[in-house]
Amino acid sequence: MGCLQSSEAKSEGENDTSEPKRKVYSWDKQEDVDASEYMFENQKNVIEAKMPGKINGQQFVIQNCEDCQLYLFDYSATVTVDDCVGCKIFIGPSKGSVYIRDCKDCSFIVSCQQFRTRDCKRLEVFLCCNTQPIIESSTSMRFACFQYNYPELEGQFDSAGLSIFNNNWSSIHDFTPATDIQTWSLLPHDSVVSAYVPFPPVDDFPDIEVSADSDSSIVPLTSGCRRKQSDESCLVVFYPGPDARNNVKSYLREVKLKTSYQLVQTKEVRMTIEEGQRVFGKDHDMTNIQKGAVIGLEINGDDCVVVCNEMLSTLCEGKNKSELAFISTSKETAAKNIDDFYNFVDMTMS
Repeated sequence: MGCLQSSEAKSEGENDTSEPKRKVYSWDKQEDVDASEYMFENQKNVIEAKMPGKINGQQFVIQNCEDCQLYLFDYSATVTVDDCVGCKIFIGPSKGSVYIRDCKDCSFIVSCQQFRTRDCKRLEVFLCCNTQPIIESSTSMRFACFQYNYPELEGQFDSAGLSIFNNNWSSIHDFTPATDIQTWSLLPHDSVVSAYVPFPPVDDFPDIEVSADSDSSIVPLTSGCRRKQSDESCLVVFYPGPDARNNVKSYLREVKLKTSYQLVQTKEVRMTIEEGQRVFGKDHDMTNIQKGAVIGLEINGDDCVVVCNEMLSTLCEGKNKSELAFISTSKETAAKNIDDFYNFVDMTMS
């Protein structure tokens, strides 16, 4: 009976001359991309900008531009900058790499997952990079911590999958170090960002409101590899939670307002309960640690352990501060806390 039905079905199919329907895949539904919309090319003495929502995670190219002010106020996949001279360039969050090649006498503000230059001369870069920045065959490079803000920027960091707390801006690796010259250095800690990359003219771009001071910057201003001002540091690690990021911002605001301490570095990393107990000690409650990433702060200054504990208690408003964060309890144990935490971060992110 089954064979008879199959034979009848085949017979009916032999009379069907229509072509089989072609399968439609997700990539077939994508609209054609106009590459010219994602490019600044062959420009001279112009001011150009891409507003929020105009790049939307696409790849972007900047090439052969001279004495221009160029702004990418959106997140992208990758950005390449080639053969530019005398330009001032802002590059919003890039979830991949920013490549700068054969450029000279340019200033940049950049946030990205990976940063690399090749064959460049005399660049100034205000940088947020989630991995170690790399320079190659480049000279007279100067770096500073990313400082910038506009209303859409924090959301663009999230869309690009970048952490505002994993900033390795000063940990430069030179693939081709020179023996006779210094290939890179740091800009002064108090460098004014707008003196290097001017704000876009309000008359030309009224829909974007930017600032570049350290108080409003999305990325915390860290001292990086600069010499520490004191032999005492304190580690504060905020546990995951819906208010964790806001708690960190409030805490750092208080530190800056009430002290002259340095924020040396910040890190955001996920930990298991076992890893947390190994780093912070088994006597600490790690119940909430798997709900997200912890955010660690290294703060440096005389008597900072005592003062940082007092400010954390104030932030907790009478609650048990151990439920909100781990914090060093003495100068003697703080150095070990910092080493243990950042050794874990290095192993996790390597």
